[in-house]
Amino acid sequence: MSMHVPHGRWVVWLSFLVAMLLQIMPLPSLVEDWRPDWLLLVMFYWAMALPHRYNILSAWLLGVLLDIMLGAHLGIRALSMSLVIYVVVLHFQRLRNFSMWQQTLMMAGLVCLHHLLVFWLQFVVNVASFDTSLFLPVVSSVLLWPWVFLILRRVRRVYKVR
Repeated sequence: MSMHVPHGRWVVWLSFLVAMLLQIMPLPSLVEDWRPDWLLLVMFYWAMALPHRYNILSAWLLGVLLDIMLGAHLGIRALSMSLVIYVVVLHFQRLRNFSMWQQTLMMAGLVCLHHLLVFWLQFVVNVASFDTSLFLPVVSSVLLWPWVFLILRRVRRVYKVR
């Protein structure tokens, strides 16, 4: 009787760790508002590629970890990421067949939704004021999505992640 060996799961969790580190890494104040949503981009990819393994629960766990690391109200990013990844998992077959620019547009809408949900939840919990800089990470995430997609797809193929 052979034991089932998980293929490449450590690679996926390593990619989440790298994304988390990029998400919390200090940046110069000039570009801080433009910080891409690294964790959401990586989660978006893995939820689209392997929705049976990396889905709403993974998004919630990573969101809680991100809330803890950012010192934010616990659960805000967890809820927001879970809802966004729910949409990805719900439509993963369609998303896989989209062209790169269609995926990028969809991802832009979901990153925008994520930021609006985080703002709204912070507004409900705390006093938060609306600022258009809220959408700057959407722009940087859109510009990075094709690269993140291509790099993670290559990683998935090289390490035979299933």
